[in-house]
Amino acid sequence: MNAGLESIFLAVGGLGLFLFGMKMMSNGLELIAGDQLQGVIKRVTSNRFSAVLAGMIATVAINSSTATTIMTVSLVNSGMMNLTQAIGIIMGANVGTTFSAQLIAFKIDQFAPLFIFIGIIMHLFFKKRSIKNIGYAVLGFGILFFGVTIMGAPLKGLADNPSFNAVLTTFQNPILSILAGFIFTAVIQSSSATMGILVTLHLSGVPIPFITSAYIILGTNIGTSITTVIASIPANRESKRAALFHIMFDIIGSTVFGTLIFIFPGILGWFQTVWTEPARQVAMFHTLYNVATMSLLLPFVTQVGILMQKIVPIMSNGTETIYEKKLMFLDEKTNISPSIAVVNAHLELCRMGKIANENLALATEAFIEQDMDKVKKVLKNEKIIDFLSHNIAIKLIWINNMALSGYEAMRIGRMFQNIIDMERIGDHAENIAEYAEIVDSNDLKFSGAAMQELKELSALTIKFADKALDAYEREDYSQLEQIHSTEKEIDLLSIQFTENHIDRLKIATCEPKSGVIFTDMITDLERTADHANNIAFSLLPAGKKSLI
Repeated sequence: MNAGLESIFLAVGGLGLFLFGMKMMSNGLELIAGDQLQGVIKRVTSNRFSAVLAGMIATVAINSSTATTIMTVSLVNSGMMNLTQAIGIIMGANVGTTFSAQLIAFKIDQFAPLFIFIGIIMHLFFKKRSIKNIGYAVLGFGILFFGVTIMGAPLKGLADNPSFNAVLTTFQNPILSILAGFIFTAVIQSSSATMGILVTLHLSGVPIPFITSAYIILGTNIGTSITTVIASIPANRESKRAALFHIMFDIIGSTVFGTLIFIFPGILGWFQTVWTEPARQVAMFHTLYNVATMSLLLPFVTQVGILMQKIVPIMSNGTETIYEKKLMFLDEKTNISPSIAVVNAHLELCRMGKIANENLALATEAFIEQDMDKVKKVLKNEKIIDFLSHNIAIKLIWINNMALSGYEAMRIGRMFQNIIDMERIGDHAENIAEYAEIVDSNDLKFSGAAMQELKELSALTIKFADKALDAYEREDYSQLEQIHSTEKEIDLLSIQFTENHIDRLKIATCEPKSGVIFTDMITDLERTADHANNIAFSLLPAGKKSLI
């Protein structure tokens, strides 16, 4: 084989191993940290500094700023996080993603075979899932650095290649360098991988001018935000504002510091004075550039949030409908990671639950007000609930076949039952809407006492269903005791109101035909409460069905 062609094959093969190893390491880290990852992100407060710290921790834990920001956009879309919190997390994620480049710059590729050996032993020969996951991450880490080793020799040969040096001369143009970093990162959807390759080129002695690398890094930061923007397309406007901030953060940083470098190139001379190794210079520039951009914008988080709201304003009616016959969080994203898939499944399920609960409220209004237009809306919404039930179940089967942690697998298993409970709440809402049609078409009448009891039980059940779903959505165990108490209250009221109805039948103050509708509706409301209770109590550890 021609020596030049062999070098190209080695370089391309090494690059493939490098990208595969980085993906394996990220997936392994996500399996290890996945159980706590969403909790870390969700528990941030409005304090911008804790939000930044959470973003950094989450990104270092899974080696992916893209995964962290997509998860953040999803949490904003669900209402579990506000825009100010999201801005802080995105800032922290941009700093956290620089960790991998720093790691690669340490030149530990000679230990790659050892990491591969340790990782494969842990992953194949240990039964405990947590150890297998750690082994998977270590294996990916080893393959990553083995890829660096494979790429090293052929890349070093490029140093004396006149044609390659001519290409590098072309990239001394700042615009072309920024564009190259942007396009490559947008295509592979990983700034960590792009930075890893850039650091590896410097480790191999490829004569890339530091200023060219600096501009490539500026473009890389913009490119990594494209995935977040794409993820926000089906989401609500608050999520779009978070995604818009991500790309504006990177554009502002690249513009400000790109201009500074262009006007004062001596800034880069300082890096070359403090750090003598080219690979370390690149890694440090990546880190300090992101820290500087964060420091520049952090004092203005509130103002930036207001600006995002002006750019993406609230709709004129002040509301954003969630009644759409499509999946919003579990669409055709084929490269989604296991932890994000579980989070998105939870969000999609909560969206379905909200539609079912709101349809229940609409159905009771239709019954009490005898509003046939609302009946039509209930029946139309029920088709959406059925669509979501079917398609979420299909997606859950797909997610269940991923490499999930034990906790994630348990969550997905419970989601199958949650779908059934939410779908049944929708069915009971449909039943109540149909009762309204029967009452209207037969001109049935209810006594004042009967109607008052239906209003009371309906209001309590609707409020209860909303509280149960809120506890499930936020994973708020503190509400379970009150939920348990309210569910018992609904059971007792259902019994009492049924007995009252029998008494009214005995003294002929209630028509028998109306009485049938009355008891059926009491049953639907009571069973709705049972299903809502099941949803809330699915938070409990495996095997525990109640608080007792």
